[in-house]
Amino acid sequence: MNVFQRAAAPTPSFFKKLRLIGLILTTASGVLIGGDMTAGVVLEIVKHVASAGAVLMAVSLVTVDEEALGLKLHKKSGG
Repeated sequence: MNVFQRAAAPTPSFFKKLRLIGLILTTASGVLIGGDMTAGVVLEIVKHVASAGAVLMAVSLVTVDEEALGLKLHKKSGG
């Protein structure tokens, strides 16, 4: 299974929630990075949070629910 097939495959609900959390973290970090009044230490923390959010989204995107995928493939094959 290649990356594109994994991204199109069903995702477990837990990882859907993690993907949403990653999106929120990355978006909030982007807003804070874009602000002019962010202090140096806070800016460094925000950069790390943005990176963590992006990684969380990427990992959650390619996580596959094997059981749901098996049912989907079983239905597709006419079973």
